Amino acid sequence: MKKPGSMKGLEEFGRVRLSQNFFMREFLHSEIADFYQIPNIPDDPDLAIAAGTKLCEELLEPLQQTFGRIHVRSAYRNAAVNGFGNKHNLNCSSNEASSADHIWDRRDAQGFMGATATIVVPWAWDRRREEGGWQSLAWWIHDHLPYASLCFFPKLWAVNIQWHEMPRRTIRSFAAPRGLLTKPGMANHEGSHAEFYRGFPPGPDLKG
Repeated sequence: MKKPGSMKGLEEFGRVRLSQNFFMREFLHSEIADFYQIPNIPDDPDLAIAAGTKLCEELLEPLQQTFGRIHVRSAYRNAAVNGFGNKHNLNCSSNEASSADHIWDRRDAQGFMGATATIVVPWAWDRRREEGGWQSLAWWIHDHLPYASLCFFPKLWAVNIQWHEMPRRTIRSFAAPRGLLTKPGMANHEGSHAEFYRGFPPGPDLKG
């Protein structure tokens, strides 16, 4: 697919269906792009579609099927939008760090594909607003889904959830307690963590 060069082309690109319930259009919104009038259009639409499809099919669909409607806060950024956000301290990492992450249409330095979306799971926020409540959702995802990395934030337990061809399986948080929750090699990484998410609905086990 060619990079959209017109409103009609962008409209058609937004109609691309990434999974049963998700279309490309809802992942293109960016406050940075809107406010600073930087078109948030992929340079490589086919790579963005391929990575976004994996993100939606393997991570977002199971979450929505389990917990009901999820809210997409931020997702795709092209290199121009992300680079501007990084330069102006608007909570964007460098383009190098964001490739195969929020920049879906660029592979990382090792040549791997990936995609990230910042989402809110209202079901979890409504039930676990207490300090540390984000950990219940973190461990549920860890036990059930093939995520690459997770990073949680204080507001609404928003989480950067990443799909990647070479998943690191790390969980970090800017919400209290801040820091690294788990990574491969840590004593808490393996086994079931069901004690941390009692009362949560069962979900698919797609890790294998």
